Amino acid sequence: MSTSSAIASAEEWPRTAAEALAVQDRLRPTVDTVGPGPQPGEVRRVAGLDVAYAEDSDELAAAVVVLDAHTHAVLEHSVVHGVATFPYVPGLFAFREVPALLAALERLDAAPDLLLCDGQGLAHPRRFGLACHLGVLTGLPAIGVGKTQFVGTYEPLGPARGEAADLVDEGEVVGRALRTRDAVKPVFVSIGHGVDLDTACAHVLALTPRYRLPETTRQADQLCRRALKSHPAARS
Repeated sequence: MSTSSAIASAEEWPRTAAEALAVQDRLRPTVDTVGPGPQPGEVRRVAGLDVAYAEDSDELAAAVVVLDAHTHAVLEHSVVHGVATFPYVPGLFAFREVPALLAALERLDAAPDLLLCDGQGLAHPRRFGLACHLGVLTGLPAIGVGKTQFVGTYEPLGPARGEAADLVDEGEVVGRALRTRDAVKPVFVSIGHGVDLDTACAHVLALTPRYRLPETTRQADQLCRRALKSHPAARS
């Protein structure tokens, strides 16, 4: 696939918090929160994206794993090794990961139908998390699935798989706490780009037949961790 028009050069990529905040302000109005986006039965190639970091280092491995949305078999994958050039700043974490993830997407043979990011979308202090950023830059439908709650509060939800409660921040619904396994703590789903919240939750449930986390997240997490351990710099 080609995302080259979306990938900024190293010289153009923000290096300071002020520059990054300006990019978020510029791109935020372009997020499509209406969707509804592709429905679960319409999607075949669904991609999980994740990044692993070497201990006490900015070295990283970014992985994209494309699954068959129906069988969850791996169709293809891509890994990019790199070094995060942006500092760790809460709310601006995407600026450490987006360049490597875009490069990994660029190496795929064909574009996915949907991106599932291990992180937030609208459930972000500035309403522009990693899933929004990647969705806008690639033009692909994107969903954020967080392991933990970043912003907002939600009412208690029932113990059964599929129970959900709106995640509300400053009076605005920014996502949903969604229980994907009976009596297991929920994940936090939010719109990234081009998919409405109901559709996003339906995709997440379709991708969690056995575990709390979507198969996309599990596969991408395992791949980037393996890739980081096998990389020469990680062993030095």
